[in-house]
Amino acid sequence: MNIIEIIEKKKNMLELSAEEIEYFIKNYTTDEIPDYQISALLMAIRLNGMTDNETFYLTKSMIESGDVIDLSSIEGFKVDKHSTGGVGDKVTLIVTPIIASLGIPVAKFSGKGLGITGGTIDKLESVKGLKTELSSELFINNVNKHKIAVAGQTANLVPADKKLYALRDVTGTVDSIPLIAASIMSKKIASGSDGIVLDVKCGSGAFMKTYEEAKVLADTMSSIGEKLGRKVIAHISDMDNPLGLMVGNKMEVVEAMELLSGNMNNTHEDLYEECVIIASLMYEIATGKSNEESVTAVKEVIENGKALEKFKELITIQGGDVTDLHLNETQYIVEVKAIGSGTVEKVNALSIGEVSLALGAGRLTKESALDYDAGVALVGKKGMQIKQGDVVARLYSNKGITQDIIKKAEQAFVLK
Repeated sequence: MNIIEIIEKKKNMLELSAEEIEYFIKNYTTDEIPDYQISALLMAIRLNGMTDNETFYLTKSMIESGDVIDLSSIEGFKVDKHSTGGVGDKVTLIVTPIIASLGIPVAKFSGKGLGITGGTIDKLESVKGLKTELSSELFINNVNKHKIAVAGQTANLVPADKKLYALRDVTGTVDSIPLIAASIMSKKIASGSDGIVLDVKCGSGAFMKTYEEAKVLADTMSSIGEKLGRKVIAHISDMDNPLGLMVGNKMEVVEAMELLSGNMNNTHEDLYEECVIIASLMYEIATGKSNEESVTAVKEVIENGKALEKFKELITIQGGDVTDLHLNETQYIVEVKAIGSGTVEKVNALSIGEVSLALGAGRLTKESALDYDAGVALVGKKGMQIKQGDVVARLYSNKGITQDIIKKAEQAFVLK
């Protein structure tokens, strides 16, 4: 067996065996196979796809490339959630304290953002003093004592995925459903939770542009999880429009707190509804209760303030300063005004994500420095009536705001 034979086999649309997949994952992870050969294999997979069996064995081999986190010392059914990424997607910041306040342990490992997709770890680290690098002992202790911990992924968690993703990003092979499914599920399974809720985004601001693509990805990931002994529920949600009103690291943390405070003037019902859906599915998968009972339980802890208390508790136990949960003034603030009149048919999520990136809220490369206070505050949302000259957004940055950025923001608002 050698890598050239495996490339030829995949090039000719033949199914790879479990042994062949294990061979290339193991030897690429240990640098025995060079990037250029794996690049050829990734492109063959991107063009010819993978069978369900191949995708399963790919995921399994990636899990086995590094550590698998043991959460057995945490009492109760551990539930996790994963979003395939979007613009203004601060759902994790909201649903994890909701679930923890209901007594369900949440042991959450999250990542940093790249490009227009914001990362939960970046958002949390925008809070003064907050640490996301936790020792295994502290992480487990926090979940047992407080029912919640959110940390960055450990260095040796699925190292095969780290190498493969970096290569996919520069070889035009990111948008492959088998590769996306294996990447996500290998990390979720290795993170050790008993149940997983998958929030699969579709639309202009997501990897999956259509519902049909999102459904295939959701079904593929669910099948992998169930074969590996996890309870999995998948939910497909809209990412044609940004979620909520705030797009930017610190801005999104503040919006999460506003929603949990019941202050709907500073957030939007689309974010509230999405969070209720995801939190209810997490509670349902953990307890076996009906969806109706789960929705009632979730709404109750939002309304009685218990979820807000748990949110602040999460910030505090990880070293964060709760008095820092407010928006900071940036050096540059620009109002974006409507260039026409009518009803907002769509706020293009991709465009707003690109604007946020240009303002300094996102990364072009993994090494890029973030401006935690930069971002976009939306005023106009889908379905809103606006007149020419109305303020539809505000842009915040410490690095400058060009006319090109303003123009892109203006054109993100599609009117009818």
